[in-house]
Amino acid sequence: MKKNYCILLIPFVLSFLFMMSCKMEKELVSGEGTLLAGGFETWYRIVGEGEKTPLVMLHGGPGAPSFYLNPLSDLGDERPVVFFDQPGCGRSASVEDMEKLGVDFFVEHLEAFRKALGIKQFYLYGQSWGSALAIEYYLKYPDGIDALILSSPLISSEKWIADTDYLVTKLPGEIQKDIRLHEAQKTYDSPEYQQAIMAFYEQFVARKLPWSADIDSTFAYLGADVYMHMWGPSEFTVTGLLKDFDRTGALGDIQVPVLYITGEYDEARPETVQYFQSLTPGAHFAEIGGAAHLTMQDKPEEDIRVIREFLHYLESKK
Repeated sequence: MKKNYCILLIPFVLSFLFMMSCKMEKELVSGEGTLLAGGFETWYRIVGEGEKTPLVMLHGGPGAPSFYLNPLSDLGDERPVVFFDQPGCGRSASVEDMEKLGVDFFVEHLEAFRKALGIKQFYLYGQSWGSALAIEYYLKYPDGIDALILSSPLISSEKWIADTDYLVTKLPGEIQKDIRLHEAQKTYDSPEYQQAIMAFYEQFVARKLPWSADIDSTFAYLGADVYMHMWGPSEFTVTGLLKDFDRTGALGDIQVPVLYITGEYDEARPETVQYFQSLTPGAHFAEIGGAAHLTMQDKPEEDIRVIREFLHYLESKK
């Protein structure tokens, strides 16, 4: 009896093709555009090309678009770096119904965005609120994430408020008085309160003055309604959905390499970020001297060096 070897080979061929398709990834080409993710037109920009593992960037806020992350574009000399504006801010579509918003909303949007670009294996960078989003995303969709970079992270709102309360005490007495008075009265729109916020920002958010065009653009295109709904009226006052946010207890469950970054004068204080590191198996830690919360703006060369060295370390072990 003759054997039909072609028929016998079909299952093996199909299996091989399936495995190859699972490994294949869309080529990420430098440039910018928009795509539909989770029902929202989402602006994105890809800097750099090549076969090295891409780096996906999550901005903070919530609602602070990715302009301020622009210095990290220099990492595109070795790999694709993917920037995008989350819904409700910057160059992406607005969110008309604030009730749609929540941590799960942003997690699902990120998953839809990843699928739309065809990214399979990647490093995930989150700055400030972006770190909270990165952790939440990892806990639900860990496959494909080769490492996390958590820069100036929001991991516990309680610890964040404790840190910022402490930093407020380092401001001049009159500024402290204005902050406490208007918070008690909930007169967040008062000129005195806004001036006090700016004094805090210039010490603990971005110290390099004058602020860059990147920072100016971030504030000009800020999703203020998203920020208020999710967080509150200022960095040191949380009234929104993130009021009780805390993922400290989940840090021990992270099974990929993690790099924590903080600035010397960061509102995510170095002591707190080191505490988070201590709870995360095998995590790395870097403090950027002279920098506040926006380490990539205050000390871009040092910030880029720290990230690059971490990625080189990971890739040297492959």
